[in-house]
Amino acid sequence: MAAPRAPSGRGRRSRRLSGTRHAPGRGAGSCRRCDGLRIAWLVRSLLVIAVVGTVTGERLGAQTLYQYRDENGVLVFTDRRPPDGQAFEERELVPSIERGQVQLMHREIDGGTVLVARNTYYAPVDLAWVLTATENVRTDAPATGSRLVPARADEELMALYRADPGSPMRFEYEFRYVLGSPDAVHAPEEAYRLPYPLASSYPVSQAFPDVVTHADPASRYAFDFVMPVGTAVHAARDGIVIDVASDYYEAGLDPNVDGPRANIVRVLHGDGTMALYAHLNWNSIRVVPGQRVRRGEHIADSGNTGFSSGPHLHFVVQRNDGGRLVSVPIEFVGPGGAPVTPRRGDRPVAH
Repeated sequence: MAAPRAPSGRGRRSRRLSGTRHAPGRGAGSCRRCDGLRIAWLVRSLLVIAVVGTVTGERLGAQTLYQYRDENGVLVFTDRRPPDGQAFEERELVPSIERGQVQLMHREIDGGTVLVARNTYYAPVDLAWVLTATENVRTDAPATGSRLVPARADEELMALYRADPGSPMRFEYEFRYVLGSPDAVHAPEEAYRLPYPLASSYPVSQAFPDVVTHADPASRYAFDFVMPVGTAVHAARDGIVIDVASDYYEAGLDPNVDGPRANIVRVLHGDGTMALYAHLNWNSIRVVPGQRVRRGEHIADSGNTGFSSGPHLHFVVQRNDGGRLVSVPIEFVGPGGAPVTPRRGDRPVAH
């Protein structure tokens, strides 16, 4: 399947400034829409998203947990509201891990304001913005711009001044961003380790070139490994964890509802590419953003969360290609250390 949506975003914001006061102007073990970031000025796709104003991409708030007994007396826990007439209890679940985000902030200066990008990810973000409307605004900067904002950093983008110092100013803008540097070049020092326990093997339900749902550039070279829920997932390569989602516990086939509900770990490699491990089991993730992981480290357990038709692990390596995430072909270590590229129907053994 395609993969869960990756962090990226778009936003729009309007500001009116006067003096120092602000007034807001298919088949088992296959994934559907499970990775990447689609970046465009338009809308999003968990691969890349445009953001309007101070938006955080795919950042979701607290979930609601519903608990009830079905007709057989079995206790059910779900994040979907039970049918009408069903007695239930509910409570809010606060996300257990603080995920990264990108915001555009405003810092007041004499006679105007400075637009500042704030990136809280442990990875650079490729940011583009445009002023869409202005009133009483003077600036020497172009109306559009782009910038690579370093990890965990604030970056000044442009200064805007009141053309008439005695009148308020108003401006609107849109911005978009995608994780990773556009200069990233896939250059691993060795073939990847298969992302499950050594000496074990699991069937491949989807892999290039036999694409079923991995039709977009972000997931074209992804692998779907069919494995039971709770199977240990191991890091395929060294890197730094840059995004984690761990609070979802169900799967479904509605792309709009289930697409953002995949538990994931995203790891930034030394060459600027990123690995995505998706559909992980609820509350099994052992790493946090900013943590360095080593090749072979147990980072989570496999599951069946998000837009998925059955238990499996979705694994893909991606890079930022001019403002969109694209997947890259990879090789795994095979028998005797020789590199192998599994195909659908294979059962590669982890070495």
